[in-house]
Amino acid sequence: MKRVLLAVLCLVLVAGCANVPLESQPVVVPGERQGQGQNAEAPEPQANIDALTLVRDFIGATLKPGQNNGAARAYLDDQGQATWRPSRSLTIIQDTFGTVYDTEPQPDPNTQVVNVRGFDVGTLDQNSAFVPDYSPALLHVKVRKQPTGQWRIVDPPADLYATESDFAENYTAVPVVFYSESANTFVPDRRYVVAKPQAGLPGRVMDMLVAGPSTSLAGAVKNLLGEPVEIDTNVKSLDDGTLVVPLTGLTGVSDDTRNLIAAQIVLSLQYVTSARIRILADAAPLVPNHPDWRLSELPAYGAALSPSQDLPGLMTVGGRVRSLGDGAPIAGPAGTGGYDVVNAAQSTDGKRLAVVERAGGGVHLRIGDLGRELPQLSVAGNSLSRPTWRPGASEVWTVVDQQSVARVVLTPNGQWTPLLVNAADLIQQGDIAELRFSRDGTRVAAVVNGQLWVASVVGSGGDSVSLREPRHLQPHDLHDVVDVDWLAQDTLVAVTTSLSQPVVRVTVDGQRMDAFNSSNLTPQVHGVTAAPGRPIVVADASGLWTASVLGEVWRPQSHSAKDADPFYPG
Repeated sequence: MKRVLLAVLCLVLVAGCANVPLESQPVVVPGERQGQGQNAEAPEPQANIDALTLVRDFIGATLKPGQNNGAARAYLDDQGQATWRPSRSLTIIQDTFGTVYDTEPQPDPNTQVVNVRGFDVGTLDQNSAFVPDYSPALLHVKVRKQPTGQWRIVDPPADLYATESDFAENYTAVPVVFYSESANTFVPDRRYVVAKPQAGLPGRVMDMLVAGPSTSLAGAVKNLLGEPVEIDTNVKSLDDGTLVVPLTGLTGVSDDTRNLIAAQIVLSLQYVTSARIRILADAAPLVPNHPDWRLSELPAYGAALSPSQDLPGLMTVGGRVRSLGDGAPIAGPAGTGGYDVVNAAQSTDGKRLAVVERAGGGVHLRIGDLGRELPQLSVAGNSLSRPTWRPGASEVWTVVDQQSVARVVLTPNGQWTPLLVNAADLIQQGDIAELRFSRDGTRVAAVVNGQLWVASVVGSGGDSVSLREPRHLQPHDLHDVVDVDWLAQDTLVAVTTSLSQPVVRVTVDGQRMDAFNSSNLTPQVHGVTAAPGRPIVVADASGLWTASVLGEVWRPQSHSAKDADPFYPG
């Protein structure tokens, strides 16, 4: 009950942990939005400004420091200042926006309606997660001339509005992590916290951890800090620099889970502090005999999810599978021409291969041990997307005729059994040309009608699996996408038919996109593969090219071949 009441207070009162003095009395203070914190007195708007400027400045004041959105509240009339209770959602609009008077005449000459015209680029939801969007921002704001002769807003919007630049200046992205039991690893959940005061960042991140994963990952990961776990008192720094994280509600929790909780906290706080972290449970060390933690002391969770450096990757060329390492055909029918291979995927451990074979006027799926005969399965159609391996070597997905997602699982008796995936939420967005698992298995990236989408992978009980919460990334600026892969757990690389930005890097929430150098690439780029710690390999009209960082000029891949399609294991 205590936790529920705190959550309600967090939404309604929005008081800020960042503004509690480090030596204050021990109380738990929920998270905040910028503009909710410091008790700085808000300045009055500039005297004698017109109604259009008033509304523009009101939006510009949204993220300025001040208790209870005081800087923006100063632009309201007396009644509005007393009653305005904006939601915790923050709508982010493009920097370039207009304010114009509404054309509908007002009966009172001292009252005007100002229309804000621009475009929304996304919303920071109540979990402080970015939800991408691109739609017209049509905000109607009524202003009235006060007895003092100054214009003031009389019907402030229910949500907060801020420009992209103001958002970037005041918020910092933090990949807080949650645990995936199926992959035995931690999954980043990209969230945004108020950047200042910097001393309060660890406390704000801990608030997010205790509150649980964002909507986009709900059901795909586990919150180890869920009820009845709470933050006992404020997260604070000691005189020697040690950061103290005090928890309660962990009675009876196993040692294994305590170690995982410690890892979750340390992995999340690494982005906001370099200090030693002391994790307590009811005033005692969370893990007996291990009170203090550093990042270097954690096991390499999820290391097995990335392909070994001994596996250079493969490519399909002329209906055969060859090595990216030396260009030679692989052993077995897939490499020697026994199958007419359209596309293929190697398991993360390198031991198995899934291929899409062209035969009989259509295509079908084969899966088996690398270098051997690959049994033909019943998964078939006019088209199958390049297979993608769920973490491990016993499950493969592919999209059949761009309309349904087939899931093939290796049963204990050694048989590959086709199952369906409930992908209705994604399929209704359009034809799915490509589908690619993240290396932790909690998300898929998809190319849908030439657009980039991400969805979470949620177990629905028994053998049932669903794709949930599809998000359209960079809906305004990213088009004509033809392929995608995962550069990291929270970062994608997509290739397009665009001449100006053929290869782009996109955050998993779509909040940021950066274009790679297009030098040396010959239109059109049609394929890409990526993996942590590996060069990115793209395929264009002339062959294969590699690069590792933004701005780097693409270099020919050592064993490039025209019409090759590259793929790393996974």
